[in-house]
Amino acid sequence: MNSRTLWLLGAGLLCLAGAVFAAGPQGLAEPNQVGVNPNPVRLMRPPVAPLSAMALLGKEIFYDTSLSSSGTLSCASCHSPDHAYGPPNDGPVMLGGANLSRQGARAVPSLTYLDRHPNFSIGPDKGDDDNIIDLAQMAAIGQQAARTTKTAGGTGTSANIVPQGGLFWDGRADTLQDQALFPLLDPNEMDGGSAEIVAGKLRNAPYAGRFVELFGAGVMRNQRLLIAEAMFAVARYQVEEPSFHPYTSKYDYWLEGKARLSESELRGLQLFNDPDKANCAGCHTSAPTRDGLPPLFTDHQYEALGAPRNAALANNRDPNYFDLGVCGPHRTDIPEQTQYCGMFLTPTLRNSAARHAFFHNGVFSTLQQVMDFYNFRDTDPEKVFPRSADGTVLKYDDLPQKYHANVDVTDPPFDRHSGDKPAMTEQDEADIIAFLKTLTDGYKVEN
Repeated sequence: MNSRTLWLLGAGLLCLAGAVFAAGPQGLAEPNQVGVNPNPVRLMRPPVAPLSAMALLGKEIFYDTSLSSSGTLSCASCHSPDHAYGPPNDGPVMLGGANLSRQGARAVPSLTYLDRHPNFSIGPDKGDDDNIIDLAQMAAIGQQAARTTKTAGGTGTSANIVPQGGLFWDGRADTLQDQALFPLLDPNEMDGGSAEIVAGKLRNAPYAGRFVELFGAGVMRNQRLLIAEAMFAVARYQVEEPSFHPYTSKYDYWLEGKARLSESELRGLQLFNDPDKANCAGCHTSAPTRDGLPPLFTDHQYEALGAPRNAALANNRDPNYFDLGVCGPHRTDIPEQTQYCGMFLTPTLRNSAARHAFFHNGVFSTLQQVMDFYNFRDTDPEKVFPRSADGTVLKYDDLPQKYHANVDVTDPPFDRHSGDKPAMTEQDEADIIAFLKTLTDGYKVEN
């Protein structure tokens, strides 16, 4: 069942006065079937098993605040299990460093659903092709290739030669093991200081004996190996612990025919998958895979959307500072590929309703603000961008002028122009938000 099928399904479930059509005797749904998916699927969730010794070690490290310079931050401080392993605060970024006074550079992404995340590459989707082409070669090909419009149910996602995969907003880490090390040493985050300091703390941790049990006594004498195994253990914890990928949202259960969506949620699903309206599924794929894996609500590709500059970030006090995503400043291996400047990873929308920081710079704090940005960025830019002293609307103000051409103006709803009718009404936006709330994990199915 692809995204287009789901769109048609959502449309078919709606009618005037809120009645839901299904296969009842007179064409109307039976009362106990209203809002139920008439074509349920079987979702293949990860198997649940006791954590391995390696994962149990990783769990201790994940919650160990002593590894930070402040003695108060652990991985779980910014990736809270009570907030879908995302940030627990209401601000655009988390605070770290020795005194918890330094801003993180970007909004904290969720650690959920990363077990199926592909490595960084520059597209298109290779499928079963094992031929290796390096990033520079693919980027050169991409400069000459025409960009295919991405629409819900279309094939543009797999055809475009753009960055995809990788972890962090810029894809600079390929594995959960690599990803875990960055915040540990970042002076704006856990601020571990140095590899020597971190290794010393690991040797003296209450769980130090587990390293010896798993890897032998020699691991304690090899600083590099000790840290690598510690980060591998954290990665195993994220892979094995079911709460990192539970697939327990209302939408998951609706796909399986075990939950009902309300009228508003069904309308939101239809709009989400409608290429002529919100077109969210063009990037945030909403259909299960052919082999029954639950949808991740991301195509793992990168987009330059031109989000407004966030004046609340300390780095942005410097008018010459710009976070360019794939081409810097945190990622440093492909800065010459300026056609990707301003591009950031498309995040999953699962548990998005539990967040208070959206986009890489946390410029928006509510889903309503996000919907307004998508709806008005091109038709009424004055509603989402600031104005200069002379009243000029500063569109794409967080991206240097020379990179404005990188911004997506082809994928709906960004294919509209100033003065055009917005893609969505106020009610449309409310319905889509209602649907997004069905993507929050922890839904209890009625017996």
